[in-house]
Amino acid sequence: MEKETAAVARNRKVVLRGYIDRAPREDDMELVDGGDVALRVPEGAAAGGPAVLVKNLYLSCDPYMRSRMRDFQGSYIPPFKPGSPIEGFGVGRVVDSTHPGFSAGDFVSGMTGWEDYSLITKPEQLRKIQQSDIPLSYHLGLLGMPGFTAYVGFYEICSPKKGEFVFVSAASGAVGQIVGQLAKLHGCYVVGSAGTNQKVELLKEKFGFDAAFNYKEEPDLAAALKRYFREGIDIYFENVGGPMLDAVLLNMRVHGRIAVCGMVSQHGVTAPAGIHNLFSLISKRIDMKGFIQSDYLHLFPQFVDDITKHYRDGKIVYVEDMSVGLESGPAAFVGLFSGKNVGKQVVRVSQD
Repeated sequence: MEKETAAVARNRKVVLRGYIDRAPREDDMELVDGGDVALRVPEGAAAGGPAVLVKNLYLSCDPYMRSRMRDFQGSYIPPFKPGSPIEGFGVGRVVDSTHPGFSAGDFVSGMTGWEDYSLITKPEQLRKIQQSDIPLSYHLGLLGMPGFTAYVGFYEICSPKKGEFVFVSAASGAVGQIVGQLAKLHGCYVVGSAGTNQKVELLKEKFGFDAAFNYKEEPDLAAALKRYFREGIDIYFENVGGPMLDAVLLNMRVHGRIAVCGMVSQHGVTAPAGIHNLFSLISKRIDMKGFIQSDYLHLFPQFVDDITKHYRDGKIVYVEDMSVGLESGPAAFVGLFSGKNVGKQVVRVSQD
């Protein structure tokens, strides 16, 4: 009996043209025609192990992806391969599967390629999404890596106490907007910084921050922080690095805590800005700790339960910046580094 021929579809891809040692530009990436793809897991995929073929629906733009565009092997995640699709977190629909845990029609989230269809050869890294009233794209932000980064960083690294003074930089971004709202729910006083007056108003009016300021309009960041934190800062959620971190160190309180996960101002900089006020770590006995959310995956189910409840109860709101079409991906990603996005940057590849 002849084997049934699988349906095929065209597969576009966004590929990295070559390694860079500067801030990314749109022309560092290229949309190419990847040819036809059979809508079935090929025989022998993943060296005979189970695999899942996914139609990508939404792709996440995240600052950490910049570090994968350089030829550097010493990071916690390997670099992209020039000529191959860029990789990142995505949400997709299963087209075909040889893994018993996934069936055609399931919605999943996990690491995927910037392309219309991706063959996932490590399906154990995928998470099945239970359809609900929460938008699918939110599994890249509110209920995805950025949301989990905010959750882990605030509760596990910062060890907050009610009434403490919290500062969040890049506060309107994918991580910052959640940190600020969690801090408010915890009973803290919260101030955020952002790069436009529109984002400042968003922080105060939509996310409920006690105060916010446009760091681009402040000639002296240390003095600005002193205005908002007359008694000093207990918790700083560090997303940008550079001069902002230096200014915060001067304004920290004794036994303050700093969670470091972003440093976005230093991405693509060949000569990173030095930090001059590290002596404050000693004089004020500050705990400053870098972290990666994947070290805390045992807490992910608890995070999903907690954030889902807060969202449904109306205690947390979320803002996305949605670009439409795979071809819009390079511009959306590059815009992260100039602050063009308002909220979590997502690329919608397909709605079906």
